[in-house]
Amino acid sequence: MTQQQTDEQPGIAAAIVVHEGRVLMVRRRVREGQLSWQFPAGEVEPGEEREDAAVRETREETGLTVAAVKLLGERVHPKTGRLMSYTACRKLGGTAQVVDAEELAELAWVAHGDIPEYVPYGLFEPVQEYLDGAMTS
Repeated sequence: MTQQQTDEQPGIAAAIVVHEGRVLMVRRRVREGQLSWQFPAGEVEPGEEREDAAVRETREETGLTVAAVKLLGERVHPKTGRLMSYTACRKLGGTAQVVDAEELAELAWVAHGDIPEYVPYGLFEPVQEYLDGAMTS
């Protein structure tokens, strides 16, 4: 009996944190292909919900306490081949900083118009649509 492909690599949960008109982005120390800047994210642990993983990873990487608002969507990432889920999150407390210095080089609160400078290949459409509404209203 062979394992299903989804069992071989855990999914990755990303947190889309918008606060005061900007979205939180992090730059990893080790690039994943073309990915340099991305959203706080990490592997979903066994038995963990995707939204909970996004909240946990944000806290572990940046020190921010956030709450999941809604799951925006899922896809197999075109650059990494990993199953990705994207969760909109609301900031509850804390100050964003590089907590996990082994994983992160830096972080930034990015204005809507500056996103293409950080992610030149474009965002997953449901994420872009969410940001268009959340950051321009």
